[in-house]
Amino acid sequence: MADTPITLRLTIADPVAGLHYSLQDNKNAPVDGVIAGEGPLSFDVPVRLSDDGRMLGPFVRTEGPTRRFVYIAIGGQAGGEGLVFNRRAKIDVHDIPSDLLALARQGQVLEAVLPGRGRDGTPTCATVRSVEGWRQV
Repeated sequence: MADTPITLRLTIADPVAGLHYSLQDNKNAPVDGVIAGEGPLSFDVPVRLSDDGRMLGPFVRTEGPTRRFVYIAIGGQAGGEGLVFNRRAKIDVHDIPSDLLALARQGQVLEAVLPGRGRDGTPTCATVRSVEGWRQV
């Protein structure tokens, strides 16, 4: 069997308006950059799902033998210039439940809704966990 293309949707529930956001490919280049407005912001991430359940593709990063994640770049990392923030949010994708991955293999989009701000009101960064876990949309 060949790898199955699937789509993961990363939605930032409350991005900081006026900041640049983008996906970041595995060469650290910003992709599909946008400037956040007042509402939620979503990125659709194309991924290949291998027969053994590994996530592959130009946006998937690895750490150790099993951890797989995707970066959302923020501020300077997303291509913004002269900005105070130069961050990235790391979103784990290796722990998506197998029942959801089966739906993704059938063409369903899987979404994680992410918090966009830390307690201090600045953009979240480092490892960011979904507010409610992964879900089918």
